[in-house]
Amino acid sequence: MTAQHTGGSADARRTLELLWGAEPRPRRGPKRGLSVQLVVSRAVELADEHGLESLTMRRVAESFGVTAMSLYSYVPSKDELVDLMVDRVAEPSAAPGPPGEDWRAGLERHARTSWQIYHRHPWVLEVSLGRPPLGPNVLAGLEARLSTVGGLGLSFEDQLAVINLVDDYVHGAATSLTGVAHLERRTGLSAAQWWERYDPLLEEFVDFERYPALTAMWEALGPTEQRTDFQFGLQRVLDGVSRFVETSRAKGT
Repeated sequence: MTAQHTGGSADARRTLELLWGAEPRPRRGPKRGLSVQLVVSRAVELADEHGLESLTMRRVAESFGVTAMSLYSYVPSKDELVDLMVDRVAEPSAAPGPPGEDWRAGLERHARTSWQIYHRHPWVLEVSLGRPPLGPNVLAGLEARLSTVGGLGLSFEDQLAVINLVDDYVHGAATSLTGVAHLERRTGLSAAQWWERYDPLLEEFVDFERYPALTAMWEALGPTEQRTDFQFGLQRVLDGVSRFVETSRAKGT
């Protein structure tokens, strides 16, 4: 899925003012009927329903029955708005774990939380987070993950590498699953319906004797789109982290 929004393109000072609630004092005049928080909430709802690409300042304004120009007094552009939206939906990732939680259970919990965020708000996958919005929820989420691996005896570089490894796996798995759903919406065909169309054509054009392993799999499982087994992949990633921690500790002794 191609990113529709590149993090870091917004005005840095204005974004941080909005993220951290340092809004300027209201000017004299009629009382304003909206708030930044209300605008962000509505934008999240619209993006959840229609996707990020279709989200515009005008569309958000029209949902309130106001002009786009009046919305700019709350949020100056879509760039700042998307940063605020990302930090808003990241709130669950900031939740602390239970007392005594070990590192593996903590990383698995963080991974599942991110998976749920992507599932509820798939438009987040359209945002390039190479330069994430440094808001309270994003920073609290990073703090929570660093605390989870902080007692493993790893360098800060390796702690970040472990966190990024798990995050990248979750992001990739969610992107794959969302891509399948997008194809179904765009084509109007489920995976079963797509194969129903292609199966007779494959029999006509393909010599399956050239693909014995693939044929054996299809005979055992039936034709299917690429499967995303989130649990299987997550456990293998955590197995790898566990082995890396053991090796690092052995080298340190």
